[in-house]
Amino acid sequence: MSKDLNTHICNEQLFSKLFKAHAKSLHDFLYYKFGSHLNPQDQVQEAFIKLWQNCKDIKPSKAKSYLFTVANNLTLNVLAHQKVVLKFQETKPKSSTNENPQFLLEETEYLQKLQKAIANLTEAQRVAFLLNRIEGKKHKEIADMLNISAKAVEKRIYGALKQLRKEIEEI
Repeated sequence: MSKDLNTHICNEQLFSKLFKAHAKSLHDFLYYKFGSHLNPQDQVQEAFIKLWQNCKDIKPSKAKSYLFTVANNLTLNVLAHQKVVLKFQETKPKSSTNENPQFLLEETEYLQKLQKAIANLTEAQRVAFLLNRIEGKKHKEIADMLNISAKAVEKRIYGALKQLRKEIEEI
C-alpha cells in the first residue's frame, strides 16, 4: 500500500502494467454490454488515453474503476450519436434486393431475432449472461467485476435464460 502512495500512474511501467491487466477485461465488458457495432476497442483506447491525460489526479488503486467508468461513458456517448444517425437514416427510402438466396435470408432473420431476444434482456441480465456464457467467467468473477454478490449474478443469469427461452419459443 505504501508503494501506491508514492507512485502515480504517470510512471510508464505502472501504466503499462495497468494496460496489460485491464485492457482485455474492459474490452470484454464493453463488448458484452453494448455489442461489437460500437467498436469497444476504440473505447478502451480512448479510456486509457484519458487515464494518461489525468494520470496525476488518479490514484493507482482507483485506476480500474476510473477506466471502466470512462469507457462506459464514452460508449454511451457513441450510442447516443448513433441514435441520431439512425433517426436520420430512417427518413431515407430503403432499397430492397432479391439477390440473396433463401437460406441467407432465413439465416439473417434468425440472427436478427436472436439479437433482438438478447437485446430485450435488461442490461444487468445481458451483461451477466454474456460474461458467463460467452466469456466463460465464473459467477464470482462476474460479481467482483460488477461489484455485486454472486447470488445476484446467479439471479440475473437465471432471469436471462428464462426470458430467452420464452422468446426463442416464438422463433
